[in-house]
Amino acid sequence: MAKFDAKTFNAEAFGAYINAVPNVRLNKLRESKAVVGDTRLKEVFKNNTQTGTTYATIPYFGLIGGEAQNYDGSTTLNPDRTKTFEQGVFTYGRMKGWTEADFSFDVTGGTDFMANVRSQVIEFWNTIDQDIMLAILKGVFSMNTAKKGKEFVEKHTYDISKTVTEATDEKTLVGATTLNTAIQKACGDNKSKFSLVIMHSEVATNLENLQLLKYLTYTDADGIQRDLGLATWNGRMVIIDDSMPAEEKKGANNYTQYTTYVLGEGAIGFEDVGAKVPFEMFRDPKTNGGEDTLISRCRKAISVAGISYTKKEQVSNSPTNQELAKGTNWELVNDGTESINDKAVPIARIISRG
Repeated sequence: MAKFDAKTFNAEAFGAYINAVPNVRLNKLRESKAVVGDTRLKEVFKNNTQTGTTYATIPYFGLIGGEAQNYDGSTTLNPDRTKTFEQGVFTYGRMKGWTEADFSFDVTGGTDFMANVRSQVIEFWNTIDQDIMLAILKGVFSMNTAKKGKEFVEKHTYDISKTVTEATDEKTLVGATTLNTAIQKACGDNKSKFSLVIMHSEVATNLENLQLLKYLTYTDADGIQRDLGLATWNGRMVIIDDSMPAEEKKGANNYTQYTTYVLGEGAIGFEDVGAKVPFEMFRDPKTNGGEDTLISRCRKAISVAGISYTKKEQVSNSPTNQELAKGTNWELVNDGTESINDKAVPIARIISRG
């Protein structure tokens, strides 16, 4: 392993080391098949098959259909044509640096603070990527105008937060039938495609109390069993994260409204398209008696099944989380006049009080 010293730092060796660290959470997301590799993104962005390397419009092939004609020897065949839609896909770039002072090393008897930074890099970028995916989902469910966006949001949202009974608010909480009802409302007989749920810990706790969650663990290289922070609900993988939307509602009875997202197989296409210099060290011998800064950069490409990123409100070559969360930047995949059937989009949300 290369030393954390600006003179001897080997960026390639460091990158290889980081890539060798098991990315447990992403691996589990891939196992759920909700987040998958997308070869189209590789071709467009990583292999530079198009002039643009930050945004692209790619074909989205429609399904065959229609009624079969009678084959009786006298009926003339009238063939149909499949529709080809267009989908907007994009890349985002992020960077971060961590600085540690020589003096900290001196006064702590040689504690390697940069080793601590190194050990957390993978988890840091996991969190950043997850925040970006949540921003995307917020944007998708903020569609309310063009290309049947409002209709999609209504059909793919199961809101039980406003259900009121005389003696209890039990029906406003997720329960044994909530997930199945939500995914059927969104995609009908395609509900079997759903494989991942992302929820707030308040929602998870309610399901735990009902004994509906089963937690997953993994065994590390030292043989120690560790909690993944992942569970399953009705056979779907669950990620529990308090960064999920939790909105305070004021009224006769104040309550908190929680949003739970449900994703199907291939809901998000995800590729690491790389940065020119993903890791490097910068040595400043003057400031604070000497400092080393580890700099990390990444570029990822994302597609959302059945949803097109329009880039209508994006200022720079890399969208911010705030821009990704805007409904005006998203629409159902379409050919300019007709949108795809939203039943084919394996994305849904549940709104509840817990």
